[in-house]
Amino acid sequence: MKNVNLCDTLSFQLKLLSSIKEIDHYPFTKLVIEKDLTEMEYDETMHLLQTLSDLYKEEKEEGLLDHSSLLFHYAGMVCWKLPITDSLEALHKEGYYKDLTELLLSYT
Repeated sequence: MKNVNLCDTLSFQLKLLSSIKEIDHYPFTKLVIEKDLTEMEYDETMHLLQTLSDLYKEEKEEGLLDHSSLLFHYAGMVCWKLPITDSLEALHKEGYYKDLTELLLSYT
């Protein structure tokens, strides 16, 4: 596994902090900082969410009614540092992938 440079992680987190005024209005960003996610882990999480969002849209178009497999996919692939329900709630509150996170939260 590649060594993660602490300076890079802190720099990334400071960039996130500097872009917001009131951190409590950004619960997912706050969670990212509290759980010490690296930029790569954050990017992977966002990519996972985009992938799941695309799958959800496809499943809806195909008429699928049970999307619980998406929650299993999220739980199995999300960064181990992020608690599943807490991260979904934070993402939803912050406005990321609202339809998807609302759906996934309904299965928790």
